[in-house]
Amino acid sequence: MATAKFAEIKEFILGQIEIAAWPEHSRVPSENELAEQFGVSRMTARRALQELTEQGILYRTQGVGSFVAALKSQSSLLEIRNIADEIHSRGHAYSARLLQLTELPCPTVVASALGLRRNDPVYFSLIVHLEDNQPLQLEARYVSPRLVPDYVKQDFNQQTPHQYLSFIAPLTEAEHTVEAIWPDDFTCKHLILKKAEPCLRLTRRTFSREGAVSLAYLTSPGSRYRLGGHLNFSLQQN
Repeated sequence: MATAKFAEIKEFILGQIEIAAWPEHSRVPSENELAEQFGVSRMTARRALQELTEQGILYRTQGVGSFVAALKSQSSLLEIRNIADEIHSRGHAYSARLLQLTELPCPTVVASALGLRRNDPVYFSLIVHLEDNQPLQLEARYVSPRLVPDYVKQDFNQQTPHQYLSFIAPLTEAEHTVEAIWPDDFTCKHLILKKAEPCLRLTRRTFSREGAVSLAYLTSPGSRYRLGGHLNFSLQQN
C-alpha cells in the first residue's frame, strides 16, 4: 500500500530533524512550500504539520510559521526532565551510583511493552541518582537491544541513560503513569530510608521512529521528590 502523502511529508520533516539539518527552533517549510514540493493540497500539508505539532515535534507561532521544538521526553501534560538537569537547575551537585548494567532474559511484562518476546535478550540498568550525595531516585530501566545495541557499553556514571537515549534514538513519543507505592527492603536500602515511607513511582515508556526504546521504573521518596509542570494554553492556527 502506498504511503499517504501527509505521512510522507511527516517522514521527510522527521528525517531532516534527525540528521540535524533542522536544529531546534529552526523554521520548517510552510504549508504552501510543502504543498508545492510534494505536489499536494495545502490541506494535506497542513495535516502533516498539525500532527507533528500535536506530537510535540514542532510548535507553531501564529502568523509566523512552524518551528522545530526542543527535544523532550514528555507527554502533552507533564514534562519529565532529565534528572541531572533538574538537579543542576537547583544549583545542586548531581552524581550517580551504577548498581547493575547487563543483558537479561526479557520478563513477560517488559516484552509486551517493548515489542519483544519473553526471554529474548533485553538490556537492563539499575542506577541510583543522587542530589548533593543524597539518594533521590532509583532507576530500573529495560532497553531494546535492537534499537540501542551499545547500551551496555556506556558509562552511566558520566551521563544519564536519558541523555544517551535522547542522542542515540531521538525520542518522538513518551507515555507515563505515576503511582504511590510502599517500597520494598531493596528500595529502602538504596534510597537510604531509615524506615519505609510512601514513594512516588513513575513508569515511563519511550519511543523513537523505529518503535519502543525503553521501559523505566523511576522511584523516589515522597519526602524528597515531587512532580510538577507548567501548562501553556495558546491559540493554534487552524
